[in-house]
Order: sequence, then structure tokens, then C-alpha cells
Amino acid sequence: MSRIISAIFELTGPANVFCDFMNVLFMFLSIATSKMVATSLAKGDKKDVQQQISILLFVGLTCGMLMLLFTQFLGSQALTAFAGAKNVHIIPAATKYVQIRGLAWPAILYGLVAQSSSLGMKDSMGPLKALLVASAVNGMGHLVLCKMLGYGIVGAAWATMASQIVAAYMMIEALNKKGFNSFAVSVPSSSEFLHLFGIAAPVFVTMFSKVAFYSLITYFATAMGTHTVAAHQVMMQMYSMCVVWAEPLSQTAQSFMPELMYGRPRSLQKAQMLLKSLMIIGAILGLVIAGIGASVPGLFPNIFTSDPNVIQQMHKVLLPFFVALSATPCTYSLEGTLLAGLEISNLLAWR
Repeated sequence: MSRIISAIFELTGPANVFCDFMNVLFMFLSIATSKMVATSLAKGDKKDVQQQISILLFVGLTCGMLMLLFTQFLGSQALTAFAGAKNVHIIPAATKYVQIRGLAWPAILYGLVAQSSSLGMKDSMGPLKALLVASAVNGMGHLVLCKMLGYGIVGAAWATMASQIVAAYMMIEALNKKGFNSFAVSVPSSSEFLHLFGIAAPVFVTMFSKVAFYSLITYFATAMGTHTVAAHQVMMQMYSMCVVWAEPLSQTAQSFMPELMYGRPRSLQKAQMLLKSLMIIGAILGLVIAGIGASVPGLFPNIFTSDPNVIQQMHKVLLPFFVALSATPCTYSLEGTLLAGLEISNLLAWR
């Protein structure tokens, strides 16, 4: 059984690069949407807000369709190039996983724009409800398809894909309830495209550096054998679950800072107070999630695997894992503030 679990972790490592890590790459859409919507609202121009949303929905849908085509027709080649000749045995199953997950790409990016629009309007309840329902769908899907029906990794892919589509639908409905038309898609003019490009392109480079870094780690872990990549996948999943709790700090800065920086009247003193509060919360939150994140694989590794070789590899990185998690919330607070003020040059230098 431990060998089977290790093999599953080995499989999902490269596959998740083209599913979950690629989501990070498109966070430029989320950041640009929150920034543009919050800035337009601070100026009191609701018509401009709808126009910005319509343009960004078009961009999200276009990117989603391109990713759908990429996963369906080039997924196998990309996985083969990434995993290498030593891991050719995992390519067929990994390709199936990526192709199933890839069906949700248009909904994912369309829903991402809708979610970020709501957050830019300081509405967190709509996205929260969508997250809770999607998590329930994902959990039930894994239980039924994987455990009860025995579909394995294919069942996991279908469950995750279905939950992402449900989440996107609920994000769209939440935006509609705010009085905006989330089905109004608008092709940007040349001037609108240049304005969007000016905001999104530097952020895209920043997100690309993150994806490249995480992908490089996974690439080297994959090349080091089954036990190493299995341990890496466990720790990456644990890291992802923990840093989710730091995301609201970045979103809060992106949603509230534009009004304080560009609204009428401006209040830089309140902006400084907000940043100070976010940093204090981030420092406390960092210690909490680092303690939990390091304790679970450290004290209860059998939750993930009973393979002693994988557990040994997990325990080797607990100290740097704790340090990374403890620093992440403060980093997100600073990142959100820089993005809200469009201090992209400082952000790129920081990266």
C-alpha cells in the first residue's frame, strides 16, 4: 500500500505543475482586476467599473480557452519534457489527469475575474460561500469517486474539476447580485489593452518567477527518485494548504489601499496604519500556520504515507519549512500593498 501511495504522489507532482502551479501564473488577472475595480470604485465611476470587468472577463475567457487547448493537445508532450526519460512510466496517467483538470480552465479563469471583482468591491462573503461549497463538492467527489467507486487518480481529477466549475458559477452569481453583469464580455480597444498591459505585464512577470521557481523545485525533486518527489509533493500540498490563510492579507491590502491612496480624500496615514496592522497580524499568523504546518508531517506523517523512506525525506526539511511558512504572511501583506500602489519595480527587485 505504501508503494502505491508513493507512486500516486510521484504522479501528481509533475501533473500539478500544469494544473495548480499554472493557476499561480494567472494570478495577474486576479491582481489586475482587484486593482482596477477598487481604483474605479474609489473614484465613484460605476460605469467604468462594469467596463473594466467586461474587458477582464474577455481576457480570462480567452486565456482559459488557450489553456484548455494546451492541456488537451500538448499536455503529453509537455509532461514528457518535464518529467524526463527516467519517469516515462507516469506520463500516460499524468496526461489523463491533466486533460481532465484542463476541461475546467475557461471556468477557472472566468470565475477568477468574477471573484477578484467582488473582492475589489470589499465583498468577501460571496467568494467565501463559493469556496466552502466547492470544498464540500471536492471532498464528496473524492470520497465517492476514489474511495467508494475506486477510480483512483482519474476520480480525483474529475472531483477537482467539478468543484472548480461549481466555484466559478457561484463567483459569477455573487457578482451578478452586486448589480453588475458578469456575462457582459467586451473586447478591449487598443488604449484599454495598453492600460491593462501596463498593470498586468509586470505582475505576470512576477507570477511567472514564482511558477518557474516552484516548477524548478518539482523538476529536481522528480529527478531524485520516487521517495524524494513523494515527500516533496506532501510538503508542497501542506504548504499550499497553510499559505491559503495568508492570501486574505494580500487581498485586503489590494482592496482597501487604492481607496486610501487614490480616493477622495486621500489618507496616507490610514494606509500606513493598515499596513502596520497587516504586518502584526501576518507575524502572528505566520507563527501559527508554521507551527501547525510543520507539526502535522513531523508528528503525524502516517496521515500521508506509511513509507519510512518518504517520511525520512519529509523530516529532513521541517526546519526550513517552518521558517518559510512563518515569513509568508508578512510577505503577502507587503506584496499586496506594493501591488495596490503599483510599485511593480520594487516588487520585481524584491523577487
